[in-house]
Amino acid sequence: MMNSITKKLVSCALCIALGVLLPMAFHVIPNAGSIFLPMHIPVLICGLFCGWPYGLACGIITPFLSSAMMLPQMMIELAVYGLVAGLCTQYISMKNEMTKLYMSLIIAMLAGRIMNGFVNTCILSTQGYTLSVFMMASFITCLPGIILQLIVIPVLVRILNRNIYKQPEKVLA
Repeated sequence: MMNSITKKLVSCALCIALGVLLPMAFHVIPNAGSIFLPMHIPVLICGLFCGWPYGLACGIITPFLSSAMMLPQMMIELAVYGLVAGLCTQYISMKNEMTKLYMSLIIAMLAGRIMNGFVNTCILSTQGYTLSVFMMASFITCLPGIILQLIVIPVLVRILNRNIYKQPEKVLA
């Protein structure tokens, strides 16, 4: 029988693996990575499903493993996604599970994007990084990815919660 910590570690590792592999599949299509945000999905799922420590670790490790040249902005943004998604899930008390998931997800998505804008402003301010560039990159170009995340992630997390943590363990004979 797998205990809760083992399940969370395995789930986190799976999310990290998906976070490395999904972008590879999307990058076959020009600009698909910046439009659909495939690395964000597993990190947000990890934070919502496993909690903030795992979400934070997933957000740091995933972009690090994804590329040796990965920008620190992405590591910070994804770390904030995982951290905030997990904290919101832990501290927002709502009776309706889907409302809680959506609130946690939206707050995490906004916090990560704001942190990304802050980091980019600090790093790229001398290279013409402006509020309009931030808004375009964080909300307009990636709008299909944001919509995809809002549709898919709460449903997947709800399925994971019901199928992994709510069902009794089945022992193999």
